[in-house]
Amino acid sequence: MKILILSAATGGGHLRASRALQTYILENTQDNEVVIADALKEVNAILDKTCCDGYHFMATKAPRIFGRLYRATNTDTPLYSLVSRFNGAVGVRLLPLLAEEKPDVIISTHPFATEMVSHLKGKGRVSAPLICLMTDYGPHRAWIAPNVDAYVVSNEGMAAQMVVWGVPKEKIHPFGIPVEDVFFSKADKYALLQEFGLLPNLPTVLFMAGSFGVTNILSIYKDLVRSSFPFQIIIITGRNKRLYRTFKKIIPRSPKATKLVFFTDRVADYMHACDLLITKPGGLTTSEALACNIPLAVFDAIPGQEEDNANFLISHNMAIPLDSRKNCASEIVALLEDSKRLEAMRDSCGSFDKSSSSRDIFSLLNDLTGSGGKEGQA
Repeated sequence: MKILILSAATGGGHLRASRALQTYILENTQDNEVVIADALKEVNAILDKTCCDGYHFMATKAPRIFGRLYRATNTDTPLYSLVSRFNGAVGVRLLPLLAEEKPDVIISTHPFATEMVSHLKGKGRVSAPLICLMTDYGPHRAWIAPNVDAYVVSNEGMAAQMVVWGVPKEKIHPFGIPVEDVFFSKADKYALLQEFGLLPNLPTVLFMAGSFGVTNILSIYKDLVRSSFPFQIIIITGRNKRLYRTFKKIIPRSPKATKLVFFTDRVADYMHACDLLITKPGGLTTSEALACNIPLAVFDAIPGQEEDNANFLISHNMAIPLDSRKNCASEIVALLEDSKRLEAMRDSCGSFDKSSSSRDIFSLLNDLTGSGGKEGQA
């Protein structure tokens, strides 16, 4: 079976979900080929740069404007119709890729790609089944298109609104967002902490800090380390060089043991080593934390999908909200001190079990294509 996954680099989550699914299929099934392509790059390099740079600018510099656009495209407004028609018009530029790859099934992990392929299917230019894999915890109308054969969503609660928008309930599959298997694997927390130069018997807080504003994250850190409650900290800055350099200067004077990490491919190990994750509520980071059964403290949610993600986590006792206008440090410490509450949140994360997501999606591919693909070591 030839599987084409269409994604886009507007935020890292769409591609990470794509790669997690690709890895699972290639490592656990036989006689299948999986190709990942960036739909926006295939259509037009200028469009790709405009969308990616525009998303990053609004998400970091003008989040309120982003939130208004998010809401405006979530209802049947002229802006929603314009975006939908534009995606349909440019979708024809995917035809050379589709002719070259000749996929048996297409999976889209980005709403723009979903609309493009849906339009082509409506015109009879594409016959392969189309699966829309939604990478957040609340539904948005931009993902909904008339010629989608199946929707894979993160949780059961998304279905009701999607049905209101006209999606047949039998097309909605709450399999969860795919993440790499390493996040679901059991790990020796104490051994990991010792390897990282930290104490195995102290509570550990992990900051996934690369997407934070420097000022906000520094303020939380400086307030947090003043607490008399004993705990230790891991900070992952990702490729944020400015943030890394700033922390490197202040950590030697910190009263709390702090391990500073630049970009790393061991995020799963750091998550398995911690008791609480402080992060922005992106769809994939959230999914990876839940796979590790790690409670979250969510901060600086972008109005729109990150707010939807945060609301889902908070309402299911898997996260607490942090408000930059209040003393975030006191809320974090209060949670660390309340071991029963923290354990209850960990249990809530564990009960949200989507460890079979990739396997379930592969079974769905077989059902839609009638290929009867086999699972087993590739």
